[in-house]
Order: sequence, then C-alpha cells, then structure tokens
Amino acid sequence: MNSVHTFHIPVMGTGFTIDSPLKVAKFGISSVISLVDDELIEQMREYHSNQNGLEYTHIGKKDKDHRARRITKYLNLLNDLINKQVEVLRNEAFTPESDITTYFEMLPDNTLKASYETMVTCDDAAEKERLQNELRTQIVPGAIDVNIMTKLDRDNYSKGELLPPEQSDAMAALRGFAKSDVSASIIMSAGLNMRLYTYIGSFNDFFADADGKLKKKVVIKVSDYRSALTQGKFLAKRGVWVSEYRIESGLNCGGHAFATKGLLLAPILEEFKQQKENLSGMVIGAYNKALEKKDRTPITDPFAIKLTVQGGIGTHDEDTMIRDYFEFDGTGWGTPFLLCPEATNVDDEHLKKLQQATNKDVYLSDASPLGIHFWNLKTSASEELRKQRITDGKPGSACPKGYLVSNTEFTKNPICHASRAFQKKKLLKLNDTTTDKKDLKLEKLLEYTVAKSCICHDLAGAATVKLNIDPSATTVVCCGPNISNFTKIVSLKEMASHIYGRISIMTNKDRPNMFIREIALYIDFLKSEIDKTAVGLSEQTPKYFEDFQSNLLKGIEYYQTLANEQINKGKVAFIEDLNKLKETISQMPIAPCTA
Repeated sequence: MNSVHTFHIPVMGTGFTIDSPLKVAKFGISSVISLVDDELIEQMREYHSNQNGLEYTHIGKKDKDHRARRITKYLNLLNDLINKQVEVLRNEAFTPESDITTYFEMLPDNTLKASYETMVTCDDAAEKERLQNELRTQIVPGAIDVNIMTKLDRDNYSKGELLPPEQSDAMAALRGFAKSDVSASIIMSAGLNMRLYTYIGSFNDFFADADGKLKKKVVIKVSDYRSALTQGKFLAKRGVWVSEYRIESGLNCGGHAFATKGLLLAPILEEFKQQKENLSGMVIGAYNKALEKKDRTPITDPFAIKLTVQGGIGTHDEDTMIRDYFEFDGTGWGTPFLLCPEATNVDDEHLKKLQQATNKDVYLSDASPLGIHFWNLKTSASEELRKQRITDGKPGSACPKGYLVSNTEFTKNPICHASRAFQKKKLLKLNDTTTDKKDLKLEKLLEYTVAKSCICHDLAGAATVKLNIDPSATTVVCCGPNISNFTKIVSLKEMASHIYGRISIMTNKDRPNMFIREIALYIDFLKSEIDKTAVGLSEQTPKYFEDFQSNLLKGIEYYQTLANEQINKGKVAFIEDLNKLKETISQMPIAPCTA
C-alpha cells in the first residue's frame, strides 16, 4: 500500500469510480470505490466476470448475508484481475507504447522516476537490461480503497422482523471489505458512527500481523482538526489505528458538501501542519490500553499517520503548495477525472454535458434525500426527469433501491424523501395546513420537498448506461464546481502530467485560485442561509451568523499573510480577490430580516 504517486482518485458517487481500480491500479494509482450500492456492485461483478471469461454465480437479495458477500466477491475479483494485469505489465518490453513504459513515465519526479530515466539513457545493453529488471521488481499497484458514508447505515428487516445490527447497511459493507483479500484502506466519511466504528475491532486484518504491518487500514475523511482528533481517539480506545486523515474542503468539492461554519481550508491545513507530530501522541496511550484488553501486543513505535487533502485542487502549483508548504503527504483529484474515460465511468451523453458545463450549470442543490447539500449538474438526465415528473404532476421516484430511506412521518417503516410515496403525502400535508397559497415559506417548502432526487439509483447510471447494463437509467452527475475549468477529454497520462506540472489541460485561464473559489462559495452559502432564516426555513441564531462572518474574515487575514509569504504566480490577482471578498463579507447583513 506504499503509493508511488502523490495523488489519489477519491470516491465519486457510486458509479463513476466503481471499477476505477481496474483501470488505474496497474499504473500505481490508488482509487476509491463506494460500498453504498451492492446492487451495482453485483452487476459490475457479473459484467467483469463475463468480460474476462470467468465463472459467475449470482448472489441474490434473499441469500444469507448477501450484501457483505457481494462486496467481498467483487473486491476479490478486482484484486485477482489487477494482480494479473500487473504481472503482465512487469513482463512487457520497454517499448514506447507499452504499459510498463507508461507506468514509469507517469511517475512524479522521484527516485524511482530517476532510476527509470537512467535506464532510458543507458547505452550499455547488458547494464540496460539489468536496470530494466531492477525496475520491474519495484512496480507496485495502486490500492483498491473503499468508502463507507457512515450516515448510510439503514437497519434491515426480514419478514417484518428487525435484523441484528450487524446486518445494517454500513456494518455489512464493512464486513464485506474486512473479509476480502485486498490489502487496502477503508475511508469513513460523514462523521462518527459509534456502532460501526466499534465493529471495526472485530476483524483481525485491522490489527498488526506478525511483521508489525496492517493489512487493512482505516482512513477518516474530516473537515477540521477537532473532528479528526475526536474520531481518532474514539477508534484508538477500541484498538483501531487511524492511518490517514483525509481533509476535504467543506464546499469546494463534489457530491455531498458538509459546510463548516465559515472555517476555510488553508487555516485548517495550517492547524494540521502544526499538530501533525502530536497526532500519534494523542492516541497511542489509549490505543495500547485497548490492545491489552483485547489480549494483543501493544506497539512501541506508533504507526505512521498520513495527511492528505482534496476538494477543488486544479493546478500543479496548488498541489505543490499543499504538499510542500503545508507538509501534507498527498492530494485527492476528483472532478477533473470525470473527463478522463481511462479512469472513470461517464456515459457519452454526460461527457458532452460535462465538457459544456459552466458555473451556472453546477449548483449546490437540495437533491440529496439525506438533507445534506449536494453538488449537482443541472443538465443531467436525472435532473431533467425530476423536473418532468413535477410538470406531469407526479413528483418523486419509485425508490428502486431504498438505501437512503429515513423518514417515518407518514409510515411505520422508513421511506425515502425522494420517493413518490413521501412527496405525495408531504405536498398534500403542506397545502392542507396553509390557506395562503402565496405564502413565501410554503412556496419554499414545496420546492424543497420536490427537489429530492433518487440519487442512490441514478448515481449508478454513469456506469450502467456506459456499460449497457441498464441503458435506460437516468444519470445524475455530482461534479464539483471545479468542472467548469476543464472542457477537454483527456487520457490518464495527460491527467497525470497536468497534476505534476508537465502540461496544462485547464481551459479556463481566468480560473481563480482554489482558496479564493472556496471563500466565494462560502459567501454564497452564507447568503443562502440568511435568506432561509428570513422566511422561517432555518432556525440559525444571530450568534451562528456572527461566528460564520468572523471565521471568514479571520480566514482572509490568514490568506493575506500566506499570499505575501508563499504565493508568487498570480499574487496580485489573489490579493485583489481577497480584498473584494473581504469587503463583501464585511457589508453583509448578518442579522436576517424576517418577513
């Protein structure tokens, strides 16, 4: 699991990266699979088994422990196929178009790349062959990492009876990963889930083996240092080591957006930088005590802890600043990879829509049934169908998968906010309880109700449409706002070259710095929250808005210092943008005017 690259491809939806390891791992690039949709996972196992002439036996929804078994089988399939890919690659000749040549040419400027370049320029045939054989031994695949969104932990029933907690969605997904053959990381996102985190300690692969190594590692995706420390301590007390903290911008990202109260990315990175050496010390004592209780041997030297960042990164300079100045170990590049078919799944129709996407086409929506803000492409097939259903007087979807069921307002068993059953009842209730049909709050509540999309099914569309598994599916695209800066369909090699500064594939030359863009997004978010509070759709207090404004202004002060010390390219524009944003924030009416 020692990566030869400084970047990874984060989880994107369910379908976009569902088989990305099969595309990129042989080149040493790690990517992340979502474990939300076991229906999609089973479809992909069947597809790739057939593509590779392998026997496939279906695991049905009524089969015992089907969700965990589907995940285990799929991960094992990918692991076997990737190992075969790497073995073939290792034995290839170093010709210009071979995968082994591509493997080394895509590397960043490190010692392994230098060894490759020494081999290329070597004139002695015997020495060249020796160097080539040495390089072959240093080829390692990227990891088949997986993601669990901890909030998606639906309890399950059989014949009307509640099944044990271990059969909940998240715990079954964890079990599926834990029982697989892969040596990789599980990324936990969306906050602390006590029963899920405690369950991790049930599986041997998360503990050190005889050689003192962890076969499976735990990664926590967080938005600030406090969250990292809280979750790290919780897991340590249960004998689980957090090997990586993956920091993501609260808003400048794709998919679900977990906005902070105006806490900006760079100041958060600064705190991690200052506290990095303390992270191990803060948890090692609790970790060893937990190991002793489990009759396991305490460790003398803490395992390494990695820090990585993702969310809105778009240039080599931004990537370099994160790794060099903030001293982070790596970065995650998500949205730009949607235009790289060699790495992700996007059907042809939506590739074109992504190429044409502007800032106005990507918006922070209420589409998620979870009630969490969700980045959405307005022109996607899913959004078009959602609007058509409203026009036809039939809002909501059939809810074919039910992974996001949570509401019991009208039913005994939970149903989904995006379902036709919920929306029909909710709209009737809203209209019956308000006589004034021009009431602004009612109007907003009606809009909010029908804004929900069937994302647990439609996020699979990018893969199922592209691979002709379900050609009638309606794709939803959860790209981040960064997509408007990229309009070219690129190869994997071109994408890597862009990240490492060898070429630029960015087409928007006026794109603001990622940190500037995040501030602007937070200003828009703050305005939205003020507007919601004014009409009674939010119960945020004046203190919330005051703290939000104060955090933004403090963040801008930090950026002003950072610009003077670290930013060279585009420094003048960066400072000008900061001053404009500061003025906008200072003049905002923080106390909402109620209607």
